[in-house]
Amino acid sequence: MNQVFNALRFLYVELYEKPFVINKLPRPRREEKLPNVLNEDEVMKIFQAVKNLKHRTMLMLTYASGLRVSELIKLRIEDVDGVRNIIHIREAKGKKDRYTIFPQSLRAQLITYWKTYKLGTSGWLFPSEAKDYHISARSIQAVLARAVKSGKIAKHVSMHTLRHSFATHLLEHGTDLRYIQALLGHQSVRTTEVYTHVSTKSIGQVRSPLDFLMQKNEHLLPDHDNKLLKSDKE
Repeated sequence: MNQVFNALRFLYVELYEKPFVINKLPRPRREEKLPNVLNEDEVMKIFQAVKNLKHRTMLMLTYASGLRVSELIKLRIEDVDGVRNIIHIREAKGKKDRYTIFPQSLRAQLITYWKTYKLGTSGWLFPSEAKDYHISARSIQAVLARAVKSGKIAKHVSMHTLRHSFATHLLEHGTDLRYIQALLGHQSVRTTEVYTHVSTKSIGQVRSPLDFLMQKNEHLLPDHDNKLLKSDKE
């Protein structure tokens, strides 16, 4: 329906230059699903499961800098500024450039990777076997899928999950939402606000009313745990 609506609007407004008179046509509402987010232990399990230096560096950089997979594979060596600790993302979504953070904790590993693969001072940071082209998105997605399986992580995980986890963990560590918006390249802060709904800072630390109830009245309930322990021993 959205496709038909937009096609008709283009026909009348752009081509015929006439007023669009059916703008009250009911349109389906978009689903508002929350993103899947890994906890920090799960992120570490994924990294530990990847033995290949190049692939592990790619996954770690995706999480460390909040990159889309399309941005990751198109990174160039000259885009990484290790002195200022920033990465220049060129022609990201919406053809917009932005800067994001480069972590000091990954600096030594990236240098080791750079030396191991004998990269120069310019060109693709993650080249394919044919060095005049970058690695494909499908390749690193397959690596991630194997790592998730090896790490026995039950959640549905994609490359974008690492980006979601980056934003959520920054929020949980106290980073201002406006900075996260800029790092992710979101045009509106409303897009970034979705991470407030999955952050344990705002949800996981809220105490259930049962906690307060049990704290006051636990002595009034039968001691089921002790009974179970006795029955087990018997």
